[in-house]
Amino acid sequence: MPLNLRSSVRAIILDEEERVLLCRFVFPHPAVPGGALAVWAAPGGGVEAGEDRMTALRRELLEETGLVIPGDPPHVWHQVVVGADVARGYDGIVNDYFLVRTGRFEPRGEFSDDQLAAEFIAEFRWWPPAEIAAYTGSDLFSPRDLVTPLTELLTSGTPADPVALGL
Repeated sequence: MPLNLRSSVRAIILDEEERVLLCRFVFPHPAVPGGALAVWAAPGGGVEAGEDRMTALRRELLEETGLVIPGDPPHVWHQVVVGADVARGYDGIVNDYFLVRTGRFEPRGEFSDDQLAAEFIAEFRWWPPAEIAAYTGSDLFSPRDLVTPLTELLTSGTPADPVALGL
């Protein structure tokens, strides 16, 4: 029997200083494993019925960050995470990541603070890759080794095909 996987899109949003915009998801969001306080992850979310990935990405970024993206950004990473606790009602999730370069901005999307809280989003922060690598706090990153594919993306550029990510 095939797995029932939730399709999701996320944006690796980089500013002019190559800082990445991440949002902090707090428990009980599915991205936050038991025992962790929170997970820093790229903005984005589920692809709804009738949407293609680009439509979903544009909607999610507008709702969460207020960012309007021109054109179709390159598809840089692909991640499949299987587990009953990953996405409620699904056997797991497929995350497709797209690279968006923009000037630094203060994230303020269409969602109110209450709507963001309902999505378990507590805050946004621009992270230099070196700070991610040096982080020793209790929060996690998604993917767990975010700094490795991010560094590869920054040093090697956009891959010809999306890079497969682990957990």
